[in-house]
Amino acid sequence: MTLTKTLTAAALAAVLTAGTALAQDTSIIVVSHGQASDPFWSVVKNGVDEAARDYGVNVDYRAPETFDMVAMGQLIDAAVNQEPYGLVVSIPDADALGPSIQRAVDAGINVISMNSGSDVAHGLGALLHVGQSEFDAGKIAGAELASMGGSNGICINQEVGNVALDLRCAGFAEGFGGNVTILPVTMDPAEITAKVKAAMETDASIDTILALGAGTAGEPALRALEETGKAGEINLASFDLSANFLQAIVDGKAAFAIDQQQFLQGYLPIAFLALQSRYGLMPGGDVPSGPNLITADKAGQVIELSAKGIR
Repeated sequence: MTLTKTLTAAALAAVLTAGTALAQDTSIIVVSHGQASDPFWSVVKNGVDEAARDYGVNVDYRAPETFDMVAMGQLIDAAVNQEPYGLVVSIPDADALGPSIQRAVDAGINVISMNSGSDVAHGLGALLHVGQSEFDAGKIAGAELASMGGSNGICINQEVGNVALDLRCAGFAEGFGGNVTILPVTMDPAEITAKVKAAMETDASIDTILALGAGTAGEPALRALEETGKAGEINLASFDLSANFLQAIVDGKAAFAIDQQQFLQGYLPIAFLALQSRYGLMPGGDVPSGPNLITADKAGQVIELSAKGIR
């Protein structure tokens, strides 16, 4: 090897070593409103973890034990006190979380929002948002369900007070054009099944059901339809994916799922912050991770990936 080639190789190795060291010194904290044990949020965390490994950065994922904006605000405040390089947050309630997020921005912490908060993120100082427009996604779902002949629907809300879910139902109502009733529930699957059954018994003209989470509300709603012999008769759709709900689509028991690709919501903010730390790179705008309608012709392709916690 010539002296020139030796010096070139040494210089390249030095650059790569410096870049790796810089990445390893980069601390990022993720604060979401959803727990990693939740089927949806476990996929987000899988994305976070994979990006942390790929880019060699230190990442800490935190969430309140329940949907609790006071507790979430406290987690953000605690993160700010640790002075990380970057902070990734979901923003289900801007009024409650806004002051804490702005405190992070004022402290010079690089903030990226993900999942919820696309309409308020920039006003709070976030660099960009990775997610989907919840209202538009609901509107698309409503229009699709209306095209299937629906005229009387219910929207199952399993996190009352989550602005993102409220927007989904509002978009659904506009796109659907027919009668829409909001069905508030908790995360208890048995309660959701019982309340969906009760709603159908009270109003036999219900022909459409939209759930706002496949694993949390979609599967219990499907169970209600199966137990009443109406699976495949009443059009059922859900936001997000689960292996069981995707199988129901393949089997003709559910119409479609709305995929916001939450793995990307966890992965991309970590990647962007790592690249900014290393090279000063950052996309110039928000990144829409969805919505994508997963119908019967696509569902089979993603069942295995959903079971693995990727889709």
